[in-house]
Amino acid sequence: MFMRYYLACAAIGLLAATPAMAQEEPASPITVTGSVGLVSDYRFRGVSQSDEQLAIQGGATISHESGAYVAFWGSNLSGWGTFGGANMELDIVAGYKLPISGGALDMGVTWYMYPGGFDNTDFFEPYVKLSGTTGPLNLLAGVAYAPKQEALGNWYLNGTSAFNGVYDVPGDKNDNLYIWGDASTGIPNTPLTLKGHIGYSNGNSGLGPFATSVAPTGEYWDWLVGADFVLGPVTVGVAYVDTDISKGESAYLQPSFSKGQDGVGSIADSTILFTLTAAF
Repeated sequence: MFMRYYLACAAIGLLAATPAMAQEEPASPITVTGSVGLVSDYRFRGVSQSDEQLAIQGGATISHESGAYVAFWGSNLSGWGTFGGANMELDIVAGYKLPISGGALDMGVTWYMYPGGFDNTDFFEPYVKLSGTTGPLNLLAGVAYAPKQEALGNWYLNGTSAFNGVYDVPGDKNDNLYIWGDASTGIPNTPLTLKGHIGYSNGNSGLGPFATSVAPTGEYWDWLVGADFVLGPVTVGVAYVDTDISKGESAYLQPSFSKGQDGVGSIADSTILFTLTAAF
């Protein structure tokens, strides 16, 4: 025991006495970053995936100096977004980020998984993102296109069929397009960042294998305007989130497209979203 303690103290003393050696060690070609957070509602492209309730989310990214990276991200689900599984979404991402003209070109694919759910509810979605700055603004434009898959198909033509568990077009496959833009800017000499987002979805106008859809009503817009307040590794956020999906347009999706799936209201209505995130 004494010898182990002595060796530990000696090692500490040696490190303290040779700072230059430590500084000369080459940087690792691999970096790991991540975060864990709490949100008042999990909104995916403007639509609630947590039945307008709290969600715990987190993920990590492993990046190589070459620009290649892999990542995972998860969240609990409820209501519309459960997919008959363990009430969880797990996203696996692989991509490559290339510096270009003062910004970056990011290309990859996301595999959306719902552990314990139906096999045909999982789907993959390739994406391309271009980011850069102009003046005080940080800008990002992205395109994500998911090719035809059963998870995106039009299995139920309306909410009534889904409620009765009767497939109208079993095995149907469809694709999905999502185009979006993000902008943010920091307020000088403050920990405050203002942010905005707008997105356009075009896909299945019905309901998939488990009475859900990546693009409710087939075609719609979503947007967000908010602010983040950074306190060290912790970020507190607030944002206004909305879509142009009206109650009339989504009526045929009921009762699936409502809180508690009771057929009242819409889970794409506007909301004030609160977030608390810790980075590591």
